[in-house]
Amino acid sequence: MSSPQATTARSRSGFLESYFKISERGSSLSREVRGGLVTFFTMAYIVVLNPLIIGTVKDGDGQLVGGGTNPDVSIAKVAVATALVAGVVTILMGVLANFPLALATGLGLNAFVAFSIATKMTWADAMGLVVLEGLVILVLVLTGFRKAVFEAVPLQLKIAISVGIGLFIAFIGLVDAGLVRRPAAPDGPPVELGSAGELRGWPVLVFVFGLLLMVTLYARKVKGAILIGIVASTVLAMIFQAAFNLGLRKDNPGGWGLQVPELPDKWFSKPNLDLLGEFNLFGSFERIGVIAALLIIFTLMLADFFDTMGTMTAIGAEAGLLDKDGIPPNSQRILVVDSVAAAAGGAASVSSNTSYIESASGVGEGARTGLASVVTGICFLISMVVAPLVTLVPYEAATPALILVGFLMMTQVKGINFDDIEVAFPAFLTIILMPFTYSISAGIGAGFVSYAVLKAVRGKSREVHPLLWVVSLLFVLYFAIHPLRDWLT
Repeated sequence: MSSPQATTARSRSGFLESYFKISERGSSLSREVRGGLVTFFTMAYIVVLNPLIIGTVKDGDGQLVGGGTNPDVSIAKVAVATALVAGVVTILMGVLANFPLALATGLGLNAFVAFSIATKMTWADAMGLVVLEGLVILVLVLTGFRKAVFEAVPLQLKIAISVGIGLFIAFIGLVDAGLVRRPAAPDGPPVELGSAGELRGWPVLVFVFGLLLMVTLYARKVKGAILIGIVASTVLAMIFQAAFNLGLRKDNPGGWGLQVPELPDKWFSKPNLDLLGEFNLFGSFERIGVIAALLIIFTLMLADFFDTMGTMTAIGAEAGLLDKDGIPPNSQRILVVDSVAAAAGGAASVSSNTSYIESASGVGEGARTGLASVVTGICFLISMVVAPLVTLVPYEAATPALILVGFLMMTQVKGINFDDIEVAFPAFLTIILMPFTYSISAGIGAGFVSYAVLKAVRGKSREVHPLLWVVSLLFVLYFAIHPLRDWLT
């Protein structure tokens, strides 16, 4: 006879199988767990990086987020809130949308909020704008507008978005690992190999080791190739740090990118949740005026709107979950959760939360369902109190996963007809501008606008969906937002 424990375990497994449709999507419980862990370790840097951006900039009144002037206190509060919101909204994505997509504070948007918005008002006012932006997007989703725009995009442009994101995340991996850097000389090239054109330091070796290990294991079809690579590289990084005391890259060109891979002095911490609810919904309207506030909301909204569209397309393509029109399952629910996450990030004073392309690393490990997102979300929640989860893994150990997944996403380029200039050139702009501008939205916008223009000049305007014309015009406004803001204010 089976023991009660065994019966309970089978019951739980059966529920997970039924709810998440694990076998139906060609996955398994172990693959979903591995995928969720890989996604967490690939994007856990945000719990360290976001506080360094949001928690160190003074607002228009000279205060740090949460009040006060002590950056250590502010950083600690932002770290906890960042992990909390990321954990909750990622679990929501898994449970409600059943999609292997994780969310956290959006990089780029957080810097825009910190340096371009909060410095002109209070932090509470700035976060109020983020909440409003999320609510506006939620309305657009619930009315069907956001999904309609997504469905209006031609299939080959959707493929280009996936390919461009593949190049983008590979470039992110190379930069974060220190293999590609901005040169110190102002008259040098935009980027160069390593430091002063040379590969220096043990951390680069850790990255190369991790990449070769992952690719080798993947080529030999070893289960858990990416996770094994991250764990092995982290162990090697800890050995090098213990032996050579390398420190951070900002102090030593041969040092680590963001965090030093060594055991912390303190393993557990009590989370401080003081930042939750610290926002003023309409305070910015009084501080900088209605027009200026609306322009900021528009800027935030357009970036969030299309970043997620591109990300869920790329993740769905890599996971083999797209339908014949290039649309992922439960797309409406994905967009609803993403919109709620944007508002939640503002309500918790950590900036807009959005879908992370690093989720592709978990998909590369085999994740195909929302169960992987639940695992990732739980890891974020645990990281609120268990420090080593986010301080042990350096950039150099995690970023090889982005290179491998970037390669896999690049293989979709064969689905684009490069003999047709009307789609080939917009696809080309979409692909190259994502990494070159460090922005998914910029690549999508350039692709949409050029596609509409080429169709128009060749007398085929009617082939462009009306919504795509509307969105192209909005992107023209988006690209010209700064002169327009200066003119109107």
